[in-house]
Amino acid sequence: MEQKWWQNQVAYQIWPKSFCDSDGDGIGDIQGIINRLDYLKELGIGILWISPMYCSPLADEGYDISDYYNIDPRFGNLVNFDILLLEARARNIRIIMDLVVNHCSDEHEWFRKACEDPDGAYGKYFYIRNRDGEHLPTNWRSYFGGSVWEPLPGHPDKVYLHYFHKKQPDLNWENPELREEIYRMMNWWMDRGISGFRIDAIMNIRKPEIFHDYPADRDDGLCSLRNALHDQMDVKLYLNEMRDKVFLPHDAFTVGEVFDHDPEALEEFIGSRGCFSSMFDFSGEIFNRSKNGWYEDPAFLTPDQYKECIFSAQLTVKDKGFLSNIIENHDEPRGVSRYLPQTFADVHTPAAKKALAGTYFLLRGIPFIYQGQELGMENVPFSSMEEISDCSTIDQYKVALAAGLSEEEALAAIGPLSRDNARTLFPWDGSENGGFTTGTPWTKPHPAYTDTNAAAQCKDPDSVLNFYKKLSALRHDPEYGSVLCQGEFLPFLEEQSNLIAYYRWNGIRTILVLANFQPECQNVELPEKNYHPILINEGSLHFYDQTLTLLGWQFCVLEVT
Repeated sequence: MEQKWWQNQVAYQIWPKSFCDSDGDGIGDIQGIINRLDYLKELGIGILWISPMYCSPLADEGYDISDYYNIDPRFGNLVNFDILLLEARARNIRIIMDLVVNHCSDEHEWFRKACEDPDGAYGKYFYIRNRDGEHLPTNWRSYFGGSVWEPLPGHPDKVYLHYFHKKQPDLNWENPELREEIYRMMNWWMDRGISGFRIDAIMNIRKPEIFHDYPADRDDGLCSLRNALHDQMDVKLYLNEMRDKVFLPHDAFTVGEVFDHDPEALEEFIGSRGCFSSMFDFSGEIFNRSKNGWYEDPAFLTPDQYKECIFSAQLTVKDKGFLSNIIENHDEPRGVSRYLPQTFADVHTPAAKKALAGTYFLLRGIPFIYQGQELGMENVPFSSMEEISDCSTIDQYKVALAAGLSEEEALAAIGPLSRDNARTLFPWDGSENGGFTTGTPWTKPHPAYTDTNAAAQCKDPDSVLNFYKKLSALRHDPEYGSVLCQGEFLPFLEEQSNLIAYYRWNGIRTILVLANFQPECQNVELPEKNYHPILINEGSLHFYDQTLTLLGWQFCVLEVT
């Protein structure tokens, strides 16, 4: 596969509202990001993905865009953004933006014009249907609960389609005029100096050729959108068009939010002529998810379940392309709360957090760090629904109550999976509100900020943050970077419980990655080779002939000769 500029990078995601507030209004902003670029450079970041900063009423925290060509005043303006591009590039950091084009905001000019004249040109930018009395066009359930159909403002006889929030009307990608509008906007941002896009909810842009009901799967009489996705027309037709008209002319880095893909079509998505440069590995995030709701979903995975997820993803992709590897993002709970087995006492130790970090970070692909992850931030201990603001979590709480759970049981069930876990303020230091703002923050800080913060961890050579810096340095190391970025992934001792072990190999060097996911020591029988330690999270290694005894939660990287 042809080598590209982005393949050896480490990426970082910023949720701008909660990252750093520079002006004391309690909301993170672009100048706050600029002020922290040196922190990101020291972390080894080469790609910076910033969640939406476009103008938005924030019904879904910026994923409802009212103006694709402008920055929301909460975050700054286009001048601030241009300075951010220059300052980031001076530190060899490239910016990618969120591309949200399955839907826009109901406050976007396009939708307002569609409401004025549903039969006109802008009405064709959306899915607007006539309403037959009380009967809706389909019984599809939106991702955030309730019907996907909402009355069109000013037209009680018509409804519009929204797969997500009712303030996020779906765009009609079958309309070539709409597609050209979107490509024009994307090229405008690329020409301004960004280096690519993270592409949101993109698997939803095409709908079934014929809209019809499916069997209801809950008592609300509605059905999951999985049915519509199964019957949708080929989404790659328009993704390839987007690639040819925007991505290829700019040598852009693009990473798709791709769920429910056909493994046989991987090369079409992320191969050398794929739709995208990369796609996220969500195997752990969707593991054992229930169609009935979060209240039936696992709050955490066992080490062997996590191993099954990541090994399966790695072996499916092989050398067809590059995955983007994550343990958390703005839509997921904190990784250490989901992937470290809470059946063990004192599981959230620095050693355990480093073991998880090293395990995912050195897989084949591009590691993404979500803000605060590098500090080992954990989920929030929610005590009531008043502390929840995320629309999807509120819906899932209602689903749990409808299923018969008490209020206490419902909160306990949905809290560990809430998107609000990842959207707390970034703790820069131990001062009031974690040094995020000098004013009143838009949300409460994580209660652990006095202990878990960037300033304290920068000073501690054994901190989780400094271990992430070592992982980044290893990927950029002139000796080991090539095998870790380009080398094959080969499983090792798959059947050994609570052990995650794999090789990275490129024909020149062989690297062995080992992680003991339990508090007790564990023996690992190694082939008769020589093993040179490159990186260890805690303690020292104990060899007896070809047996390596790993301490509890011990992680190591070995060169094999």
